[in-house]
Amino acid sequence: MIKINYDAVGIAASVACAIHCAVLPLILSSLPLFGINIIGNTAFEYGMILLAFAIGVYSLRNGYRHHHRLLPLILFALGIVLLTLKQYYHRHLLAFLIPAVLLIVSSHWMNYRATKKYADSCPVKGCADHPH
Repeated sequence: MIKINYDAVGIAASVACAIHCAVLPLILSSLPLFGINIIGNTAFEYGMILLAFAIGVYSLRNGYRHHHRLLPLILFALGIVLLTLKQYYHRHLLAFLIPAVLLIVSSHWMNYRATKKYADSCPVKGCADHPH
């Protein structure tokens, strides 16, 4: 059975979102010439936010069931709020994007570390797979 580390997936999705929002417009500004328009595409932007939200909720919920730490959930929620606000305040894109990505990545990192610490403290092999 393949085990997926959803915190790693969440971190990757957050970084991909940051690259898309910050770097892609600079490098690939010629995409509309070829009929490809993901830059400024509202549906794509909201899709990325929903993807980050879905991965985060799944990952952080599972982690919380083990370690019961609220800080990763709070940081994640703040990050998602800032990511959503970025959609409404385009002039301040980086002012919302950078803290949003840092908060989301930090929440996944903290969740990963807390879950790993919990798993390492289990006296019986496999006990980390079942929440208390």
